[in-house]
Amino acid sequence: MFRVEKSFHCTGLRILLKHLSVSAVLVSASHIAFAAGLLEIYQLAQDQDPAFEAARYTLESAQERLPQARAGFLPTLAATGGRNRSHGQYIFARDPATDRSVNAWNWTVQLSQPLVRMQNWENYNQAEAIVEQARAQYVLAEQDLIVRVAQAYFDFDIAREGIRVADAQLVAVEQQLNLAKRGFKAGTNAITDVHEAQARFDLARSQRVAAQNELESKRAEFEKIIGPLPANINALQQTVSPSVPEPNNPEAWGEMAQNYSPTVVAQRAAIVTAEREIAKDRAGHLPTVDLTASYGRSFSSGSNSTPSDYESRIRSNQIGLQVNIPIYSGGETSSRVRQAIADLYKARAELRGAQRLANATARQAFAGMVNGISQIEALNSAVESSRSSVKANQIGYKLGTRINIDVLNAEQQLFTAQRDLIKARYETLLQGLKLKAAAGNLKLEDIAALNGWF
Repeated sequence: MFRVEKSFHCTGLRILLKHLSVSAVLVSASHIAFAAGLLEIYQLAQDQDPAFEAARYTLESAQERLPQARAGFLPTLAATGGRNRSHGQYIFARDPATDRSVNAWNWTVQLSQPLVRMQNWENYNQAEAIVEQARAQYVLAEQDLIVRVAQAYFDFDIAREGIRVADAQLVAVEQQLNLAKRGFKAGTNAITDVHEAQARFDLARSQRVAAQNELESKRAEFEKIIGPLPANINALQQTVSPSVPEPNNPEAWGEMAQNYSPTVVAQRAAIVTAEREIAKDRAGHLPTVDLTASYGRSFSSGSNSTPSDYESRIRSNQIGLQVNIPIYSGGETSSRVRQAIADLYKARAELRGAQRLANATARQAFAGMVNGISQIEALNSAVESSRSSVKANQIGYKLGTRINIDVLNAEQQLFTAQRDLIKARYETLLQGLKLKAAAGNLKLEDIAALNGWF
């Protein structure tokens, strides 16, 4: 950190304290332990994120396809019954009109057991494919949530670290401004040194405001996923150095993505679903055979169509086979078959597109991670070199071998390198998550391992 000299003017000190007080809690992120890390935030997002909640219920809905399809093999049992009473005046031949009432009731229990229904078999096979597709889509939603949570978490902490860097820059520039003012009063510096330092100080204040706006923006994006943020959120350790992915081969990762990406797995299931739809529609041309059985009883106290009342009680039992042979349905069945074939060709084309996209995504993430590791190494060296450059220019400024703008430029280079290093660390970690997600093997264990770096 930079040291604040006692010779600060009161006005400058008040400005500095105002800036530091605004971000006091945020700046302390790298110094104290926090309650919520990446793993805790992800677990919170599982309960709070609307998109993931919708994916969970979509899977539950799809799983109900199996018992519905299984019902096509099981018997159905239905009971019907009724009771009625009729009353009226009736005349038979030359007899006078008489008032008559007739009471009647009946009930029947009917059992139907499908014996030959090819559509039901294909419907069950299709339901299995639909559930498999829904599971793959749920895995995709789960991995997408991991990436989105990590992205929001990283962006928030980058913005928070941006506040820290902006405050440190503000302190350093104000130190240089005060040195320039004292040198001008002593006659050892030109007024241009004061103007240059003042311009850099004003720019630093502007950058501090921009950093604050960026933090609020990233906070809002974060809260879209998990709702209100916890009071304390862990920060990434500054010694983190991501390792090269294994296997260290982009072709291997691309091949894994083509085979195991959740998008690809879901699309393969979509092809099976389309194939089963064709078979199910073609089965519409085939006959069906059902076993039917019924048992019933009925009673009537008489008849309104005869002059005499005779009670009747009937008990009936029936068992038999019901055969249905479709002959012509107006061309609907054939049209459904052609439609299902077109859907199959569409699903196959979408599978090829999903495989190409998964391959390209994995390769891009691999390249991003490998290049990010190299960038982190270079920026680590740049930060150390810039820090040495700042010290050397400060000493040269005091000795008169460097001018004020040299010190300001060196400080600006240092803070730029620090910001770039923070971003590079997070971007490399994020590319690692995207790489595993593309290959279909991003799991909760990866978040738990990454959580140890915070």
